[in-house]
Amino acid sequence: MKTEKNILIAFILNLGFSIFEFIGGIFTGSIAIMSDAVHDIGDAASIGVSYFLEKRSRRQPDEKYTYGYLRYSVAGSVITTLILLTGSVMVIINAVGRIINPVAINYSGMIIFAVIGVIVNFGAAYVTREGDSLNQKAVNLHMLEDVLGWVVVLIGAIVMRFTDFKVIDPILSMGVAVFILINALKNLKEVLDLFLEKTPAGVSVEEIRSHLLKVDGVLDVHHVHLWSMDGQSNYATMHIVTNKDAHEIKHLVREELSEHGVCHATLELEAEGEHCHEECCHTEVKEASGHHHH
Repeated sequence: MKTEKNILIAFILNLGFSIFEFIGGIFTGSIAIMSDAVHDIGDAASIGVSYFLEKRSRRQPDEKYTYGYLRYSVAGSVITTLILLTGSVMVIINAVGRIINPVAINYSGMIIFAVIGVIVNFGAAYVTREGDSLNQKAVNLHMLEDVLGWVVVLIGAIVMRFTDFKVIDPILSMGVAVFILINALKNLKEVLDLFLEKTPAGVSVEEIRSHLLKVDGVLDVHHVHLWSMDGQSNYATMHIVTNKDAHEIKHLVREELSEHGVCHATLELEAEGEHCHEECCHTEVKEASGHHHH
């Protein structure tokens, strides 16, 4: 698998490089380099996790996981996000300390490290630019972020070299850390939405309901449940009241649903006047949809 091999190469490069960075950060006294190291360790973790869990998430559904393994890939992103959150918070705390008590920094060493950083990361970004999975695209984005992070460090190092303005270093590192933090939080929110079975982004229950009611032969739609396994595959279950041929109705409804990005639907068909066993839920749904139209 090309994607998997790429991911593995990127993992080894990133892990090795982040260790090299920590040494560099200690050697030059630069916290900006340290914050890049945190970023890289987060990347290495996410790449490593996505390597193992991506393989697992491709498995077909079985007795144990009737929905399949797609959530494994989501779980992977939780682990990474937590690593990045912790790392970036630590960097911000350290940077604040450095702003209060500036520390001597070896600028020339910092410039050398930053040049190596730009070159290595650019190389890695170039190697991993191909690949089709969402995970792979995320990996590549990480790589480009790393290149940018290093360009920032390089510029900062050159400026400090000529001005001896030490406070630039912690300020840069805070910039990088805040950037990591905001992205990690965004990620966390998306993942939580998935685990809480929130209606997938870009899918509207109201809209689906009103479109389905326009389908010839559909008299009513209730108990609409929508969720997503991994943020890409959307699933739905619903009850449909109809007096038409079941086969035909199911076909029409599924076609309409796939236009709304729902790839897997379980439909329960009821005849007109048939008693829906979940009466309480049914009336609530009715009232709720009534309110929307006002």
